[in-house]
Amino acid sequence: MDTKHIHISDYNYELADERIAKFPLPQRDHSKLLIYNQGEVSDDVFYNLPNHLPQGALMVYNNTRVIQARMHFRKETGALIEVFLMEPAQPADYEQMFQSTENCSWLCMVGNLKKWKEGSLKRSFEIKGEKLTLTATMDRSKTAEKSGGTNYWIDFQWNNRRINFADILEAVGELPIPPYLNRETQESDKTTYQTVYSKIKGSVAAPTAGLHFTDDVLKAIDARGITRDEVTLHVGAGTFRPVKSETIDEHNMHTEYIVVHRHTIERLLDHDCRAIAVGTTSVRTLESLYYMGVKLATHPDLAEDDLHVGQWEPYDLPHDEQGLVLVDDKPVTIKAAIQNLLDYLDRDSLDTLHSSTQIIIAPGYTYKIVKMLITNFHQPQSTLLLLVSAFLKGDWRKVYDYALSHDFRFLSYGDSSLLIP
Repeated sequence: MDTKHIHISDYNYELADERIAKFPLPQRDHSKLLIYNQGEVSDDVFYNLPNHLPQGALMVYNNTRVIQARMHFRKETGALIEVFLMEPAQPADYEQMFQSTENCSWLCMVGNLKKWKEGSLKRSFEIKGEKLTLTATMDRSKTAEKSGGTNYWIDFQWNNRRINFADILEAVGELPIPPYLNRETQESDKTTYQTVYSKIKGSVAAPTAGLHFTDDVLKAIDARGITRDEVTLHVGAGTFRPVKSETIDEHNMHTEYIVVHRHTIERLLDHDCRAIAVGTTSVRTLESLYYMGVKLATHPDLAEDDLHVGQWEPYDLPHDEQGLVLVDDKPVTIKAAIQNLLDYLDRDSLDTLHSSTQIIIAPGYTYKIVKMLITNFHQPQSTLLLLVSAFLKGDWRKVYDYALSHDFRFLSYGDSSLLIP
């Protein structure tokens, strides 16, 4: 299949607004669960998920936590300006960013930009009983240099070194729920739009497949002898970006930053490099690991930044009929690629792999590591629907027709599915 010339119009279906879940169910694990098992479709309730999983398997989920990334400033003229934090710029490390005092910089989307031609925005408030003034200033020269004008470099300053940026977001930031919910963020979203296992701050959208899990479901998974492990991929707003081009070769995938610990790589090797992925972000992380390991097969001394997986790398590299990349006419096995990552960490005495991925997974892609997928129901003509189609070898319509005809709820706060190709 010529993946680059896939017509996105072939991945369309009618999604009425009333099918989009505007709020979650009162009990997370009472959502419906569609099960696709080698072409057969049935349904159950999510709290029964563990009964459908193989004993002794490895399950990988994304532990990212959504930040209150949306901030509002009002100019003296009365104009309301929205600043949406997209990516830390200075410091670029998320953990250092949230601990910053007095100043920091982000690449941001700006709402009502035409009303902010010059000058700084200011907002005064109180945190922990102390008064604070936050100033936001746009640096247009760095904007052009760093993002080509799509996101804007904003310098933040505040006049109290006892307060860090995490405190500020907690006080005045707003949780950015998906735009297709067509409603204001509510206090309840601060809890319901986070997974129960979220802990590493950095996402501007939740890894929504994980929203159905409860402590009881996790305990039941453990009781089946399933090993649970986690990766971190900070979800960007690009996850909601529609494919606007006729064919997907003209769609520019967003870059997302990933963190994978040594023990996760070791567990992959212990489980024959096979995993159950919770959500598409876990899929993108796990599948990217193979291509990072391939790079190390020929260049073992690469810097972490150079391990970045480009959008079309999986398709442009020479590969055999099983989709394994050929190096000197020999296929790099999945186990060898993952072992290369472990050796890389050992060589540099690292406990954690930090890198990024821009991978697009679409029909024509051969999955390497993910053997089962837990995911919600995605928007028509989206890259996420392409990912599901690739996983099901094109059989996505059977899943979506069943969900639509059996009153499943769609998108972030909707129901779930377990896909076994």
